[in-house]
Amino acid sequence: MCLTANTQLAASTSSSTTVLEVQTKPIPGMKPGTSGLRKKVEVWQGTDPDTSYKYYLENFIQSLLDTAKAKNNGEIPHTIIVAGDGRYYNVEAIQLICKVLAANGVANIWVPQTGIMTTPAVSAAIRVRESGKCQGAIILTASHNPGGPGEDFGIKYNLEYGQPAGEDFTDEAYQRSLEISSFWTLEGSKDFDIEAEVGSEFVLNDSSTVTIIDPYEEYVETLKSCFDFDALRSFSKRPSFSLLFDGMHGAGGPFAKRVLVDELGLPETSLMRCNPLPDFGKGHPDPNLIYAAGLVGKMGLLPDGSADPDVDLSSVPTLGAANDGDGDRNLIAGAGCFVTPSDSLAIICDNWDAIPHFSKAGGPRGVARSMPTSAALDVVATARGIPCFQTPTGWKFFGNLMSSKELFGKKDYTPFLCGEESFGTGSDHIHEKDGLWAVLAWLSILTKANKDIAEDAPLIHVRDIVKKHWERYGRHFYCRYDYEGVDSDAANSVVDLIRNEYIGGESTVDETGIKFVQAEEFAYSDPVDGSQASQQGLIMSFEYPNGDGARVVFRLSGTGSAGATIRMYLEKFEQDPEKHDKAAPVALKTLADRAIAMVKMAEITGRDAPTVIT
Repeated sequence: MCLTANTQLAASTSSSTTVLEVQTKPIPGMKPGTSGLRKKVEVWQGTDPDTSYKYYLENFIQSLLDTAKAKNNGEIPHTIIVAGDGRYYNVEAIQLICKVLAANGVANIWVPQTGIMTTPAVSAAIRVRESGKCQGAIILTASHNPGGPGEDFGIKYNLEYGQPAGEDFTDEAYQRSLEISSFWTLEGSKDFDIEAEVGSEFVLNDSSTVTIIDPYEEYVETLKSCFDFDALRSFSKRPSFSLLFDGMHGAGGPFAKRVLVDELGLPETSLMRCNPLPDFGKGHPDPNLIYAAGLVGKMGLLPDGSADPDVDLSSVPTLGAANDGDGDRNLIAGAGCFVTPSDSLAIICDNWDAIPHFSKAGGPRGVARSMPTSAALDVVATARGIPCFQTPTGWKFFGNLMSSKELFGKKDYTPFLCGEESFGTGSDHIHEKDGLWAVLAWLSILTKANKDIAEDAPLIHVRDIVKKHWERYGRHFYCRYDYEGVDSDAANSVVDLIRNEYIGGESTVDETGIKFVQAEEFAYSDPVDGSQASQQGLIMSFEYPNGDGARVVFRLSGTGSAGATIRMYLEKFEQDPEKHDKAAPVALKTLADRAIAMVKMAEITGRDAPTVIT
């Protein structure tokens, strides 16, 4: 049923629709991680034979709403967005969630047409739509995790400034989930038409209306406020320039088409896998060298990120990029050149004058990286005189810094640039990481670098920009080993071994000459709200025979839905330009072997090799 903007669903106001309180019981394990709560989809559906929790989804949503109400002076939020990344169970979950919201008295429920919206676009709509009327968003995503039957589903909550809910909110929601005895929903309410025209309204009950919104409008306008679209459009028309964007069958595909094709005029052949699929085409929507292998190969790269010597780079696209499932992560590559997320963040910082969002303000007033991300950003920030922060993993920690003035009345760090090694980059434009924003940032850097280059002359390429950066600042070799699905007890044993044997332990040197210096556990005191975060990763520091520093970070990831993931982050600084062209996994192999042996990875976990190296 397709309705006009002012039409209401008459049947919804009939006596057959009633508000119903349903008795339930607390369900264990509803503790959100760094980016919401993620479980196998059957757990959310209540069909998992090992758990059979009938009201898993409703329990969690009611716990979120109770927490949001408590945080809003006892008033239920009047306007909430409900949207997802299009993965399996997205539409069915939206319908159920909207009934719970309506029964709890949420007056305005905004749902994007088709139900699909990237996380960055949701953040933009929270901040901009109807002058920031929205008070929060329920985002259905497990980000870069696989989707489909037997795979992952997740939900995260974003606050009124567009940022992910902080630990104070998620901790309270978890506590509420342990106390809940009932939830509210609607009985007799028909599902609304999620494919209806933009502006269609559906009255769910006397106090609540669903409005179908344009998923693109506020996001595209926000991007236009950050970048010079006219200049980007002009550069994109150069005959020697081409771009290839891999949407990985996630939510970001249609947004890439809307911006890159409809706005900037690039041909549709610039897009690959940009149609969202519930199971992401049976792929893993994580934009890294392994899971974006198709794009990586088309960019003239080998699986380790080095240039493929058998590929003619003159036939390769100038700029390559990929998005994850919900469109907030990015991979950046040039012809024969993979840009690590850590380097990408540092290079964007060093070239802020190419990006109007920063140049209009005279540059960023603050930058930040997660602790496991390499120190490449720190070097640039020091040289540029920009305050630089090192935070725990999780975008919510950046949110406080971005909101320091508007939310806490403290120092203004905006415009603000931040990023994580896990392929996340963003700024204060939406208070979230933003994959497409990073692509436009690199397109802006290329545009400025080639401003004085004649149309018939060879372009300055991504690899030229990267090598110039290394020559000036040195190279921070970086890669990550992921051991996925490890037994939780074994994973904790690895962490305990590092704590017990190496923190406060003696310095040692092995036959490689690499000296173990010290180990420490990262803790964070938030400079904005004073909150404390402990046990945020274990740092093992090393020194090479020539004096160059290195480190290995171990951290248990909070983004999986089953078992544990041990992440091992490797970083080595190299000043000598003659050594900059090595592939990072090769340059770091000796360091990796030393660290793996020290923590007895194979003996404790039974894993002889990581699941993924990126």
